[in-house]
Amino acid sequence: MVNELLKRASEFLARFPGLLVFVAIGLVALNFVLQLLPAWPVIGWLAHTHLFLHLGVIMGLLGILLGDVL
Repeated sequence: MVNELLKRASEFLARFPGLLVFVAIGLVALNFVLQLLPAWPVIGWLAHTHLFLHLGVIMGLLGILLGDVL
């Protein structure tokens, strides 16, 4: 089951090699927008922890590495 999931994911990423990088750029941009919004409870926590920034950087690096391999 895990092998099939990895196979399908790798085939999908082979067709769209830059997709993870574009999603990562979107997450970093979303983090920037959250910094500009008022500090409502959930938005304030997301802006304070920079959750989307960290996820975007990690996903971007993985996207670059996977794009080179595939």
